[in-house]
Amino acid sequence: MTAGAALPPTLRIDAARARVRLSPTDPAFVADPYPSYRAIREACPLFVWEDYGHLCAADAATVDALFRDRRFGREAPGRPPPPEHTRPFHDLDALSMLEREPPAHTRLRRLVNRAFVSRAVERLRPRVEALADALLDAFPSSGPFDLLPLYAEPIPVALIAELLGVPGADAPHLLDWSHRMVAMYRPGRTRADEDAAVVAALGFSAYLRGHLAERRARPRDDLLTLLATAPASEISEDEAAANAALLLNAGHEATVHALGLAAASVLGSGLDPRALFATPERTAATVEEALRFEPPLHLFTRTCLEPARVAGVDFAPGTTVGLLIGAADRDPARWPAPDRFDPFRAPAAHVAFGGGIHFCLGAPLARLELEVALPRLFARRPRLRLAGEPRFADRYHFRALEALEVRG
Repeated sequence: MTAGAALPPTLRIDAARARVRLSPTDPAFVADPYPSYRAIREACPLFVWEDYGHLCAADAATVDALFRDRRFGREAPGRPPPPEHTRPFHDLDALSMLEREPPAHTRLRRLVNRAFVSRAVERLRPRVEALADALLDAFPSSGPFDLLPLYAEPIPVALIAELLGVPGADAPHLLDWSHRMVAMYRPGRTRADEDAAVVAALGFSAYLRGHLAERRARPRDDLLTLLATAPASEISEDEAAANAALLLNAGHEATVHALGLAAASVLGSGLDPRALFATPERTAATVEEALRFEPPLHLFTRTCLEPARVAGVDFAPGTTVGLLIGAADRDPARWPAPDRFDPFRAPAAHVAFGGGIHFCLGAPLARLELEVALPRLFARRPRLRLAGEPRFADRYHFRALEALEVRG
């Protein structure tokens, strides 16, 4: 996480050909990807990442432009079918709104959007406060202890489970299914990874279909009821299961990482938490800087849908391009001294939540959770400090902590 960190031994940059080799599982890259991003961005901000086999963009302007360019999308015509043994996973995944373009995307997002608008999410604030306080009441007296399982994980998991209407006691199953499914997006995945993702997708789908059937018979005030009872013209049964899975996965996977990373950023900064969270405005600024400094998602792909020219490069239909969120949000062209965690810097728009029509639906909920959980953590444990270097997990395209040992 330091500007002077060594570059990974697997990094090879061919600036003349705009090609890069870099294993995303390289331990040095897992621990700190930002020196690699900086070296790549300076040499060739739009490049072919050979380990993935497609173009990637590493500068803020291009990433921002590609997020918003409607000539790029997720639902690319002519894409080759997936291997037959992975079909159950892709059958579920392909029906989520994240993988669709208008008009299907518009139809699905409009249905669930009202549950995630800011005024609806704000009503959850007392519940987030109560969850945070209950967890803090149960903290060890001093430590050391791992902040992730005691605080960063339970809050997002409980909130999204309650919002959708699944039992909180099922959280271990939800997390296990989610981890197995997102492994499908990692480079170098094995047949064992693929088989595990298929088993998880089938189990998750069956679980959600059972809950959806129960809601049709006995409606409640939750998102599953909304999905289960909407007219067939708005959402099919298969789409309901797929989007419930998406909301559960996205609602805890990325937000767990965001909360843990934000806490690590504050603890590692040497700044006084009392100043960072002194007012609601200062809290919001600290949360936005934490999201910029350590976004939980680092790579999001788009596919060219029609001929396009971006950043001086011609894109043909079917061309995949990876948007490197983690690199874009450390671009010095947008943020002076970008490798410094500075909640007092002049605000500038980051892309931690993406952009365009696929801007993160759950952004208001994630912001609320961070704006409640972080101030409460440091108000209740003002002497909290790191008990060792944060350990990062080998889970790219996510930026995820494996452990965050603290004391105090």
